[in-house]
Amino acid sequence: MRATVLHAARDIRLDDVSAPELHEDTDAIVRVVASCICGSDLWPYRGINKIGGPVRIGHEFVGIVEQVGAGISTVATGDFVIAPFTFSDNTCALCQRGVHTSCVNGGFWGNNDKQGHAVDGGQGETVRVPFADGTLVSTPSQPSQELVAHLLTLSDVFPTGHHAAVSAGVTTGSTVAVVGDGAVGLSAVLAAKRLGAAKIVAMSRHEDRQRLAREFGADEVVAERGKGGAAAVREMLDGIGADQVLECVGTKESMQQAMLCARPGGRIGYVGVPHDVELNVPSMFGRNVGIAGGIAPARNYIEELLPEVLNGTVQPGRVFDLTLPLDQVADGYRAMDERTAIKTMLTI
Repeated sequence: MRATVLHAARDIRLDDVSAPELHEDTDAIVRVVASCICGSDLWPYRGINKIGGPVRIGHEFVGIVEQVGAGISTVATGDFVIAPFTFSDNTCALCQRGVHTSCVNGGFWGNNDKQGHAVDGGQGETVRVPFADGTLVSTPSQPSQELVAHLLTLSDVFPTGHHAAVSAGVTTGSTVAVVGDGAVGLSAVLAAKRLGAAKIVAMSRHEDRQRLAREFGADEVVAERGKGGAAAVREMLDGIGADQVLECVGTKESMQQAMLCARPGGRIGYVGVPHDVELNVPSMFGRNVGIAGGIAPARNYIEELLPEVLNGTVQPGRVFDLTLPLDQVADGYRAMDERTAIKTMLTI
C-alpha cells in the first residue's frame, strides 16, 4: 500500500510500504477514506521537531472497517468509523476519567504499540487500529460525501478547539478571545459559540480566516498583536478583557498574548503544542488568572459532538479549504507551510 513518510525536513514522500495485518484480537484494519494534515505535523516537517530517520506521519482519518480481530465487539466490517488522533482502550482508569490521550495501553499513530508492533500513520491507504473497540467510533450509517469532511474534523481539530473552550470554562454568557486563526483556532471559535459564549473576539490577520471566524460565530476580529492587540480586546470586552482566552498556537508569543487578553480572574484554555512557552506565575497569581488544557482527549468528546455534526447544526469541516488526492500530499504540506491553505484534506 501507499503511505506518507517524512524522510527529513520538508522531504515528504508517498512511499510503498507493507500493508497492515492483524496482530492482536483487539485490532481492526481500516481502509482510509479521508485523512488530513495537521498544524502539529508542520513542526517535524519544518525541522523544528527533530526526527531520527524516515517516519510515518498523519494522525487524523476516517474510513471503512475491512477486518476485525476475534475480540472485537463494537465495530464491524463495513462500518464507517472516526479514528481519534490517539488510540486507546477506553477502559483503563484514565480513559474512564476522560483522559484518553494518557491511556495506559494507548499510543500514537506512526509509532509502535505497547506490544511492540508498528502502528501505521493516518496519511495512508490502510491503518491497523489497536484496541479498535475502544478507539473507533462508528457512525449510524454510511455518510454522504458532503458529510465526510465534517466527520473528519472529529478525529482531532474540532475536539481540540472544544477542549480549549471546555478547559477555560466557556459557558452561557462568557466573553471569549481566541488567539490563533488556524484550523484549531477557528474550531475554538465554533466551539465557544456552541457552548453559549455571549461575545467572541478572534485574533486574525488574514482576510479569509477572519471571514470564516465570523461565520463560525466571532463577533469581532482584532488583527493587531502584543499590547496593542490586548488593549483592543479589552475595549471590546467591557474594558476588562476576556473571561476566557483560548490559546491555539503554542508559541511563547501566543501564550503571552493570551495572558494579556485575559481579565483579572479570567481563565486560559491552551491547546497549541507548546514550543518555548513560558509562564509568569507571580503575575498570574496577582491577577488571579488560571490556566488549564493540554493535549485534547478527542475520544472523550466525539460522542458528544457527533450528533450535531450529523444533523448539520455545526459544520466544522469548513476549515478544509484545500482538498487533494493522497498522491499530492507533498503539495498539501507546502500549502499549509506557506499558509496558502488553512487545512488540507487528503482523499484516498
